[in-house]
Amino acid sequence: MNIAEVATRAGLPPKTIRYYEDIGLIHPRRQANGYRAFAEADLHKLAFLGRARGLGFSIEECRTLLALYEDQSRASADVKALAQRHLTAIDAKIAELQAMRATLSDLVHHCAGDHRPDCPILADLAGAAP
Repeated sequence: MNIAEVATRAGLPPKTIRYYEDIGLIHPRRQANGYRAFAEADLHKLAFLGRARGLGFSIEECRTLLALYEDQSRASADVKALAQRHLTAIDAKIAELQAMRATLSDLVHHCAGDHRPDCPILADLAGAAP
């Protein structure tokens, strides 16, 4: 498969595939003319990486997950530990976003939104009490 075909089948942009090759996540064969030649195994790895990235795993976490996936002697506990750390980070981000939302909601609620210049949103952003 060429890069256009593998990109379509994996659901990834060609630029992403080239990047994954540049950082050593995939290693497609090169034809005599220098073009990449992707095998089904490359397609499978790209789909794996696309799904992992879609779940928010970092590039380094993806590198680790891919290594674990390819290691038939892996312990599932290693995979679970990595996924649990990522889940904990997601939960922390959700809590942070909920706190941001609550603060912003409160500021919006307290802003009259009329023709007057006083605004608790701007006051808060400036560090002054609303």
